[in-house]
Amino acid sequence: MFKSGFVNIIGRPNVGKSTLMNALVGEKMSITTFKPQTTRHRIQGILNGKDFQVVFSDTPGYVHDPAYKMHEKMNRYVFSTFEDADILILLIEQKDKYAPDHPLIQALSKSSCPVFLVINKIDLISNEDVILLIEKWKERMAFAEIVPVSALHQSNTELLRSLIIKYLPEGPVYYPQDQLSNRSERFFVSEMIREQIFLQYKQEIPYSSEVAIERFKETEDLIRIEALIFVNRKTQKSILIGKGGSAIKKLGTEARKQLENFLRKKVFLEIRVKVRENWRDNESLLDKLGYSQ
Repeated sequence: MFKSGFVNIIGRPNVGKSTLMNALVGEKMSITTFKPQTTRHRIQGILNGKDFQVVFSDTPGYVHDPAYKMHEKMNRYVFSTFEDADILILLIEQKDKYAPDHPLIQALSKSSCPVFLVINKIDLISNEDVILLIEKWKERMAFAEIVPVSALHQSNTELLRSLIIKYLPEGPVYYPQDQLSNRSERFFVSEMIREQIFLQYKQEIPYSSEVAIERFKETEDLIRIEALIFVNRKTQKSILIGKGGSAIKKLGTEARKQLENFLRKKVFLEIRVKVRENWRDNESLLDKLGYSQ
């Protein structure tokens, strides 16, 4: 019997959803940083076995008070996971507090598929606190499984993976066995550049930036990539570029290293910065940037 299904991970921003999916798939599918709202899209990572296929979905953290159309689209990604899930994972950490009328809790309570509670970052709390959290959440909802993990250190992630496979329904092969994601190389290229923006810049710059790949041309021994970074204001453009172009040069160097490791080929990367005011509220531009997928 072949088992397959869609396992969708939801939770608050910065709770570790991307790190958990990367650990479960065994590949880096989603970018990860210490800053909240790093993930902006729904990204699928595919785990294949001899008699199973798991399609994991990493989603943006739920934005309680959306400030932009981009946030609204991110929230739509979150709730789209309830439509096709065979298993839902609510990922929490110790400090998370959900009111009974929270939209995610309401939606989970109505779900007809198995719901797992996964308690993340257990390396930062005591065993006694883990037990208290388990008891507290048991009183709130009937979970199919409750699994404490440290996604960063891959503690208990093997147990979680085995439980997921156990609960999978019988089903078809949804994707070719050698495919790791539903996303294109261009998408991952833009995400890796955006990850470096999150890692290298402070305050509003990462949240005010978006990356579009304008050219991706591959030859036998080289890939030429032209990337365009959108920002909201001229001052942000100046910060991104830096004095004498020093900051954008560092960004390009670090991003190129990541891209060459990912693409396994020499990369020539050109990055330009363009001011596009209020791009986070521009419906047509957001669609072009992939927020309609």
